Amino acid sequence: MLDKYLIKFSRLRTDRGRNRYPFETNHYAPHKPFLLLSIMDLISQGLITSNFIEPSFELVDTWNAYWSAVMPIGQRSTMAHPFPRLKSDGFWHRVANPGYDSDKDYNVTSMAKCRKIYTGAKLDDKLFQYMCDPDSLEKLRAVLIQTYFHLQTQPIVMQQGLVNTVSYEYAQTLVGKVAEQIGLFEELSEEKKKPVRDAGFRKAIVNLYDHRCAMCGIRMLTPEGHTVVEAAHVVPWRESHDDHPTNGMCLCRLCHWSFDEGLMSVGRDYELLVSSRVRMDNNIPAHILPLADRKIFTPEETRLWPSQDNLRKHYRTIYSE
Repeated sequence: MLDKYLIKFSRLRTDRGRNRYPFETNHYAPHKPFLLLSIMDLISQGLITSNFIEPSFELVDTWNAYWSAVMPIGQRSTMAHPFPRLKSDGFWHRVANPGYDSDKDYNVTSMAKCRKIYTGAKLDDKLFQYMCDPDSLEKLRAVLIQTYFHLQTQPIVMQQGLVNTVSYEYAQTLVGKVAEQIGLFEELSEEKKKPVRDAGFRKAIVNLYDHRCAMCGIRMLTPEGHTVVEAAHVVPWRESHDDHPTNGMCLCRLCHWSFDEGLMSVGRDYELLVSSRVRMDNNIPAHILPLADRKIFTPEETRLWPSQDNLRKHYRTIYSE
């Protein structure tokens, strides 16, 4: 029975063309392989535990990570393309929202429309069982990687899968949901630990702040899984080697830059400090000045707030009054 799905995975109904898709994907459209790999990653992480696949932010974010790792810079796409179209391969069963027909092929080109039409999808029960078994899952993953990606690209895809899974484990450790770091992370070389740490720190911080900038409060999340915020270290990693949430904040790009440049900091009562330098040299600080003295946004648990020791170090060494 597993052989049946291995064959199906090696014969996905996917577009192919030298002028449309790069050599990295053996000139195949990689949308469906990326979706299946992403689903298997979330199963490995324990984020998908039943045979119902929602077009969740976590799934979109994982799909986007594969796309960014493999595809040429500037070439963009969306998980909205493969999510409904995987039905043509015989093991994917769409579940439509009320008012829509799961058997009808709608022209879905965005995640907003995808979520409007479909609440999710189911795999063949037997295929889902195979995906939940580590040994058969690795065989299914291998046939996708070997079929749809160039020999030079296969290590990149395998590395991204490792980063996706182990960074989730690392993030769970940072927020205290597991007692200590175990498993694959400790077995990685220092070179391979870096992308895992970066991704795990981002997952932990962005989720703790619910994609909201701690300083200005902006929260913008697109249906395609893009967020306006980033995970920022209070004391830089190169100095602290500290990824704990007490050394992090979720910041939008402008606030992140302002914080790193010493134009903004956080005081003893978690009030926002704005440097007088923002008024100099014909600057137009826009919304930054009115933020002064407002309380920053913080995670629900006080144990995960930025520590005062880290904030004071930033104030003393980077901030300019």
